[in-house]
Parts: sequence; structure tokens; C-alpha cells
Amino acid sequence: MNLSMRALGALLAAVLMAGVAYAQNAPPTSERDKIGYMEGLDAGRSIGAGLQDLDQAAFVRGLENAMAGGAPIVPEDEARGVLRSLMASIGARVSGKPAVAIDRNKAGLVVGTNVGRRMTGLRGEFDMSMFLRGLNDGANPAVTPALDAAEIDRVRTALAAKVQVSSASVRQTEHAAAEEREQAFFAGNRKQPGVFATPSGLQYKILQQGKGVRPMPGQKVRVNYVGTLLDGTKFDSSYDHGQPAVFGLNDVIPGWTEGLGLMPVGAKYRFWIPSNLGYGQSGMAPTIPPDATLVFDVELIGVQ
Repeated sequence: MNLSMRALGALLAAVLMAGVAYAQNAPPTSERDKIGYMEGLDAGRSIGAGLQDLDQAAFVRGLENAMAGGAPIVPEDEARGVLRSLMASIGARVSGKPAVAIDRNKAGLVVGTNVGRRMTGLRGEFDMSMFLRGLNDGANPAVTPALDAAEIDRVRTALAAKVQVSSASVRQTEHAAAEEREQAFFAGNRKQPGVFATPSGLQYKILQQGKGVRPMPGQKVRVNYVGTLLDGTKFDSSYDHGQPAVFGLNDVIPGWTEGLGLMPVGAKYRFWIPSNLGYGQSGMAPTIPPDATLVFDVELIGVQ
């Protein structure tokens, strides 16, 4: 069979186009591609009909910025208005009403940011091209996903286990660094005039001496206090609550139990409480971060 150069060129073009279409529709094969497709599929299903109201480049920008821990590109107050417009646009389209004007660039940034916040632990785990393929497939209910439900469940389970191990490793590294900083602080603070230390690691300074009794285990105490982090950030204060606090001596963090046991009624002490005598590696969200050294100015008003 003889083919002219023009016919041969057309045939080659057709073959190349068929190959591109096949590559686009072929199931993801690598684990990285499967993760990207699965995450995109989840995002597309949650966005649904709203995807056509989004500028895709802006969506990717918002997504990547949020995954990197960046501040929102669109301020929160403005973002709420953008989301209201997006919902109105989707509603108008579904009900057949006149189209609602919407800033597709800002809508893409806001929705991308919201999706990215849920994916901060996945940065570097997938390619964006496969994520976007999943995104578009997920938003279109007429499309059969390129991965079946069983494979998606397997990928999701494997990814969750990987992220958990990675998070634990990062947390352990952060914990070790926090311990080192805390030890350095307490070593320096112990040298300050008037600062005493107990065998447990608690440090304290007498700001005002008292003449009353010292509380015993099982008793309740009445105190005024101000609690701050080492950088001076206040996280709690009885003065802000408008009245002294009353609690059992054994019902508080170990640093408080030990420290208050040193105080006579009428005294005012400053305590520096190491994290292992405070809230430890867990912290107390949202005010006290993990591994936080706590500073308390405490006045013991009474014992009962």
C-alpha cells in the first residue's frame, strides 16, 4: 500500500492523538499517582457542580499555598462572601435561574485554600496533574473513576499509615528540640537571684511571703493566678474570670500540686513549671502548645 506524505502525516497524527487519549484515560499505576488521583477524586466530589465556577490555576495556587502552611491569600472575611456567592451560583444553575456573577479567580483561591488545609500532611506525596484529573472526574457524576472502590480503600489505608508514621517522627524531633530549649532555659533561670529549684525540676521565686498554714494533700485551695508561656503570652487568669479559683490540691497539674504545697496562706510565688509537670507533649489546645514551659504568678488566699 502506497501512502502520500500528507496521508502518512495524518495517520501518524491520529496515532499520536490516540496515544494521548489512552494515557489520559489509563488507570493510575504508581502509588504516587494513585494517591494524587484519590485525593483529587475526594476533593472533586466535595466541590461538585461548583468546580466550573473556579479558575483552576487559582485553585491550584490556593491549594499549594495552604499545604505549605501559608496565610490565606484571600482574607477570611472576604472569603466568606466569596463562598456565599459560589453557593448562590450553584443554586441558580441547578434551579435554572439567571446566572450569578462570581469572581472565578477568588473562588478558586478560596476553595483551593479550604481543600489544601485538609491536605497539609500530604505535601510532596503526589503529582498535581494526577490530582487534577481526579478532581475533574470526582466533580462529574457521569464519569466512572479510574480506580475502583477496593483499590481506593487500600490506597487510603496505606496513606493514612504512612502519614501517621511520618507525623510521629516529626513530633519526636520537635519534642527533642523543645526539651533541649527547656533545659537551657532552666539552667540559666536557676542562676537568677532568688530563684529556687526542687528535685522534680520545678523552679520558684517568692514574690511575697505569707504567714498562714500550708495546704495538705486532699485539701482545697483558693487562689488568684496569672498563667503565661515563656514568651509572655497569657493563656489564663483568675482575674479575667472575676473571682479567685477554688480547686482540690490533687486536681491540678503536678507542678501546681507541688508548688502550692510549698506556699503558706498569704504568699505569692512565681512558678516556672517544666512541661513534664504541666501538660506534657499533648499540651492543652488551643491555648497551650505541646512541650510548653509554663509560668504562673500564684497568690494563695486560703485553704479549706
